[in-house]
Amino acid sequence: MTEGDDAGATVVLVHGAFADAGSWAALTEVLQAEGVTVLAPSNPLRGIESDSAYIRSVIGQIDGPVLAVGHSYGGAVITNAATGLGNVKGLVYVAAFAPDEGQTLGEIEGTSRDSALASALVQRNYPVGTGDETAVELYVAAADFPQVFAGDLPAAQAAVLGASQRPVAASAFDERNGVPAWKSLPSWAVVATGDKAAGADVVLRMAQHAGADITEVEGSHLVMLSQPRRVADVILAALRAVG
Repeated sequence: MTEGDDAGATVVLVHGAFADAGSWAALTEVLQAEGVTVLAPSNPLRGIESDSAYIRSVIGQIDGPVLAVGHSYGGAVITNAATGLGNVKGLVYVAAFAPDEGQTLGEIEGTSRDSALASALVQRNYPVGTGDETAVELYVAAADFPQVFAGDLPAAQAAVLGASQRPVAASAFDERNGVPAWKSLPSWAVVATGDKAAGADVVLRMAQHAGADITEVEGSHLVMLSQPRRVADVILAALRAVG
């Protein structure tokens, strides 16, 4: 595959909560070195329905086939955004949620024995544009970020990521998910066995339920930063399968 090859799919990398598109930097470098066309849009992190609509719009304007890749909350976004979108040929979940129709992420997280996220969350308010009305958004406490998210990254790097995190609207965890794209598309999943954020147990369970081709990797929730080559190999295999 060479960059610009009409037969090659564009890999769209959708980041999760408490992160931005920069969380894909190491993986993007590996993929681009392999000649893969990559787009890593900014995920608004304001709610399942609105975020999915935005990412659906981004993907819908790409010429040619797309492989949609989601990390963490971004997995739920691609699950909804790609449904019925003709140019999406496959899905890759990286330490990511792959919810079924009617599920909420809050309910899913509540069943995890591996996740340490709930106790690390900090609530703040943001304006919603109507007078003085506000809504709640969530951060991960800076002191907890390295342990919960980045246990296999250098401490200094984990601290930078914690300081630069983007918050997610609390309501995103209460929204019901729609018809999942994995019911009609092939899917792959990278499950990080040391995932203390989403929770390795629920990530594996969702991937199995979705019928994904599963690769388990010893790593943290940010496995695409700590082991970009391993994640890239799964994406490259998916590209070969859908190409």
